Amino acid sequence: MAGSPAVIESKNYLSRFGTLAWLSLAQIVRTPSHSRRAEAARRAARHILWISAGLGVAIVVLMYALDAWEIAQMPKRGTPSLWWVRILTDFGKDEYVLSVLAVLLILVAVASPALRGIQRSLLLGLGTRLQFLFLAVAVPVLVTEILKWIVGRGRPFVGGEANAFNFSHFAGNPAYYSFPSGHATAAFALAFAVSAVWPKARVAMAVYALIIAATRLVLVAHHPSDVVAGALIRPPAAVRAGRRGRPGAGRAARPARPPRRGKASGCAGRRSPGRPGHPMPPGPSPSGASGASPGRR
Repeated sequence: MAGSPAVIESKNYLSRFGTLAWLSLAQIVRTPSHSRRAEAARRAARHILWISAGLGVAIVVLMYALDAWEIAQMPKRGTPSLWWVRILTDFGKDEYVLSVLAVLLILVAVASPALRGIQRSLLLGLGTRLQFLFLAVAVPVLVTEILKWIVGRGRPFVGGEANAFNFSHFAGNPAYYSFPSGHATAAFALAFAVSAVWPKARVAMAVYALIIAATRLVLVAHHPSDVVAGALIRPPAAVRAGRRGRPGAGRAARPARPPRRGKASGCAGRRSPGRPGHPMPPGPSPSGASGASPGRR
């Protein structure tokens, strides 16, 4: 969200609202302006490749070595004493996370046209960050929903036993939406995005994401490999979403360097060979009319 004050100050509220909304959308779809965007894109592609390879290896290992054993150790689904865990896990529900971010974006969009000067600039800066957060969560969540439908992995004990290889591809049944975990995807994507915008919050956000992931295992809603997959979907999808909307993505112009002493134009910058530190007066050089220096006759 950004706008030039000279363009929108003289318009009424509705016109300012429309202008700011249009500029906000343009900021999302524009090409990144960073001078090293090509290099950054290549680096991101390499990271995505390595993460994808690591994701595949980790998921296969967990499916064979840990999934069935881990869900057998958890309390039975629906245990009354776990009511507080069921409340806690909702803080990572993708619908709730995206709804809160959307409401905050709407409030910024409604309030910013009514403000002026520095107050509007500060609010628009917050709106830019909220855009980044929203996209960094929405894109991984969309990827997760597509994978759930394609993979069709049964949730723990669907079918009556701890079977980690119970699949029904393209079923469209929530009972077979175990892989990957949507809660883990939303929580880790939000943690990653908030940490990118406000680095001081990274520890708190990491704790938040880990707690949400743990609740999905305690409630026997997912296998461990589902949670790991949801957490690992976050980096490539969130980075791709946030490259366009992330604040501060462009490099600030360097301030001009002040001229060095002794480099000023004219004769004021010349130094007398016999008296260091004093400018040479205008006129013929001390060596005579030829202008040659004392060492080059």
